[in-house]
Amino acid sequence: MIPTQFGIIDKIDKNKRYIEYEPEKYNCVTIDDDIYIDDWWEELTKMKTYVGGDLNKPSVALDRLGVTLIPPESLPIFETIVSNDPRIKQDYSLMELLKLIRKAKQENKYMIHFGV
Repeated sequence: MIPTQFGIIDKIDKNKRYIEYEPEKYNCVTIDDDIYIDDWWEELTKMKTYVGGDLNKPSVALDRLGVTLIPPESLPIFETIVSNDPRIKQDYSLMELLKLIRKAKQENKYMIHFGV
């Protein structure tokens, strides 16, 4: 398994660069990058993000080797990607990721992604 992790940032600091690897701080959920991210890639490219853990670096999709910030406006796309994956019925980590996305969406919070 090649782990990739997602968490919720409780309060975004627009002047901070989120470059430290701190998955425990954001209560991250881990999924397998090479199984899921490859399959989702085309849909992920429709999702506005920020790379390098920096809100001054707009992009799309995920920085698979670094830190990505996912803004609240992109969460509906991300939620659809994960919820439409048929493997969600068997994979507990995908179910947990979907719960996390829905929580961030409901609370209008940014998510953070730590690549491999």
